Amino acid sequence: MIFEPLVAALITGGTQFLTGVQARWLGCGPASVQRIYFANHTSHMDFVLLWSVLPVRLRKRTRPVAASDYWERGAFRRYIIHRVFHGILVARGGSEPNQNPIAIMCQALDEGASLIIFPEGTRGPGDCVQPFKSGVFHLAQARPQVELVPVWIDNSYRVMPKGVVLPIPLLCSAAFGKPERLEIGEQKAAFLDRLRRSLVELGNA
Repeated sequence: MIFEPLVAALITGGTQFLTGVQARWLGCGPASVQRIYFANHTSHMDFVLLWSVLPVRLRKRTRPVAASDYWERGAFRRYIIHRVFHGILVARGGSEPNQNPIAIMCQALDEGASLIIFPEGTRGPGDCVQPFKSGVFHLAQARPQVELVPVWIDNSYRVMPKGVVLPIPLLCSAAFGKPERLEIGEQKAAFLDRLRRSLVELGNA
């Protein structure tokens, strides 16, 4: 516990230095309320960028949801995701039949955490937002009181494209949009399409 805050500060400072990442609070402010931040996904740096631009008071209670098959590979990755970011690891594609990722995320919410999620489910090419998976709908159903805040992360796919080990210094930003919630009687397809559109529109703002 002595070293984790220092490691977190080094990662945050290094990310900010490398990318100059800035927060753009367009549809909401950095309020101390429980939120699910949902963002576009083009790089393994995405949650680090988003986490880094949050004020410290929000950063301490915000946990990224990440793919276990990537972050459980190697002692260093396991240390970073578990001890530094307190990440919530889920299996992609239902590869662990006994795991209920929605239940795991709901438990974290019930403990007071905010979450960072990527509803596309996998990294995209950067020039478009892929269709959303159904997980965010089930999460909104289970915890309708929690705000869903879209976050458009710009340029991260150029900083650390797929297959690249060392990041490339480039300017990035994270734009935070208007909070969304599941409407009464709203069906899954309509909800997922609405959330996706809110993210695309934010990217065009």
